[in-house]
Amino acid sequence: MSHTLLMIEDDARLAGMVAQYLEQSGFTVHHAPDGLSGLARLDDRAAAPPDLVILDLMLPDIDGLEVCRRIRTLPAPLAQLPILMLTAKGDAMDRIIGLEIGADDYLPKPFEPRELLARIRAILRRKGDSPAPHTSHLRFGSLEIDRDARVVRVGEAPCELTSYQFDLLLALAERAGRVLTRDQIMEAVRGRELDAFDRSIDVHMGRIRAAIEADPKAPKRILTVRGVGYVFARQQD
Repeated sequence: MSHTLLMIEDDARLAGMVAQYLEQSGFTVHHAPDGLSGLARLDDRAAAPPDLVILDLMLPDIDGLEVCRRIRTLPAPLAQLPILMLTAKGDAMDRIIGLEIGADDYLPKPFEPRELLARIRAILRRKGDSPAPHTSHLRFGSLEIDRDARVVRVGEAPCELTSYQFDLLLALAERAGRVLTRDQIMEAVRGRELDAFDRSIDVHMGRIRAAIEADPKAPKRILTVRGVGYVFARQQD
């Protein structure tokens, strides 16, 4: 399956090199040189939406964090677009903030094109390239997880989750009652080990709790097992 990527990057030389490499691997790459032009392309109803956005943190007009925030406020399905954030700073706080506001993954500059390709493919696999299991819905009290539509609801209210957060929640829910380490969770959603920021799981869990828990500070669905990882509670509501 051919995929279309939107790369929002002000370094034209880097964008050209990356686009050439990714196109050799079967992708179609569109380039936007700044945040506003990238958002305008996403808002262009005449253009087909991309399958993934590669977003640089440092842009000349508005920074990548603001672009990420604005993407997450767009109408569905644009708001659920997977976002891979690029950062030249390599600072842990930038990564945490990016993940907190909805980025699915990050990659510090400089990076190897092969790693970028691997991360893109991993995100797209998580998005749902593989066939969905025969049981479409998982229900835990008022919480409903629709595998086919990739939608989560509590009662009648839809929950706002990124593609990666949906997969994290699904990985836990499919193993309800089983304590999983962070490594096991990442392996379940990635399909392979990549050099990932360990605490990113904690950031995403906080976002998922905020979306599905009645009281995120006293969660009943996703429980922390200190020193080990997380467990999705079987009995809820």
